[in-house]
Amino acid sequence: MKNNIFNHLFVMFAMLLGLSSCQDREIITINPESSPILIDLSAETLFLDANFPANPALTVTWSRATFDVPVETKYRVEISSNDKFDDALELTSTTRSQNYASFTAADLNSAAKKIGFVPDVAQKMYFRVVSFIGTDDFVQSSNVTSLMVTPYASAPIYDFVDLYLVGDATAGGWDNLATNNNLFPLLKSTEAGKYTFTGYFKAGGFKMIKVKGSWDDQFGLGAAPGLLSSDGGSGNIPVAADGYYTLTVDTADLTYTFVPATVPATTYSNISIIGTVNGNWDTDTQLTQSTFDPHVWTAFNVTLNAGEFKFRANNAWDTSWGTNAEFFGTASPGGANIPLAAEWTYDIYFNDATGAYTLIPVK
Repeated sequence: MKNNIFNHLFVMFAMLLGLSSCQDREIITINPESSPILIDLSAETLFLDANFPANPALTVTWSRATFDVPVETKYRVEISSNDKFDDALELTSTTRSQNYASFTAADLNSAAKKIGFVPDVAQKMYFRVVSFIGTDDFVQSSNVTSLMVTPYASAPIYDFVDLYLVGDATAGGWDNLATNNNLFPLLKSTEAGKYTFTGYFKAGGFKMIKVKGSWDDQFGLGAAPGLLSSDGGSGNIPVAADGYYTLTVDTADLTYTFVPATVPATTYSNISIIGTVNGNWDTDTQLTQSTFDPHVWTAFNVTLNAGEFKFRANNAWDTSWGTNAEFFGTASPGGANIPLAAEWTYDIYFNDATGAYTLIPVK
């Protein structure tokens, strides 16, 4: 009984001590006193020069946001094509309370492309600075200012990694040179690292390379069939007999499958692309049929306008292919127009057996 009374008294004493400690503890609150004010752009107009992409083009400075206690303030410099910042794009972020940022012509040109600016046309670019602390707390925006920017035509934003077939089982043979137009790319997926290819293979072996002209990044046979190796000692993936096969590849898991495939018996004497990328819907750009696989068609260093297009057979609308995916995808018979956002020079690959296509901007 005495022990129980003692235990109850001890618990009550501990609770009273805890309450006393909480009352003595100082609770710190943070309150903003002023938001960042964008005070200066180092230029009122910018004509970006493609000949000097690394040249300094613009410096943005702003007064610092202030709080009623010392805190580490961070900033984002954002741009937009309109003063409502519906398409806000982060140019850069700063730490340690830095209140300025500088950009090259290439920086601003790339940013202008991302918010839809047209090359060689003066357009108004809006700027603001957003301050915050921590990960994204106490977010405040500055006032908005603008300048006129004339961007230059530059390569489309193509953030994809291609894989090319190489080996005596493939159209390109073991010649991995950048000038070898028979190095066919696998069809990319929207899921990074996953690829497919359906086409003709001869008895022999093959590997895959990321960059034409280089063996540095390659994928070949690993420790066992179905496994890939990415080092220089990888083996050749074997092909036992001539025929059509479907290859699937996962470079993240370093796995592959290689199985026989059935393709349509129909072949065409002519495949072309037609659409506003050629200037109008009355002009065809002809592709060249592979002598290795009659279902594969290519065209190289083709200058196309921004616009839309489809693939079609025999310069007629009886058979056409399309879909709504830029750069790569699987076009379906009679499908949607394929979009192309930027005028540029492209290498074009099309497989009429599967509808797979790839457009790669030429650097």
